[in-house]
Amino acid sequence: MPAETDSPVLETIAALTAASLERSDLSDDALLMVRIAALAAVDARPISYVAHVGPAVESGVTIEDVQNVLVAVAPIIGTARTMSAAVNITEALGLVIAVMDEDDE
Repeated sequence: MPAETDSPVLETIAALTAASLERSDLSDDALLMVRIAALAAVDARPISYVAHVGPAVESGVTIEDVQNVLVAVAPIIGTARTMSAAVNITEALGLVIAVMDEDDE
């Protein structure tokens, strides 16, 4: 039996993410844009986007790319979820910037 950990939920999510990355042949930027679309579809909270903001920027995904993803999925997920995603992504960006500013100080 595996040893108990202090954060089994986070470790499970990390393991699922790692398995997904290993099994996907999508480019990093395409994979992250697909994930952003999926998060928008399920009306994910800002914290869910935080884990994808850094990797997205590192892989070359731009704000315009994210806007294009939201435009593309809007007819499918609806106005309310699209606007919620835009707000939640903006909040996630703010959280990431705040953390980066604290690290710089």
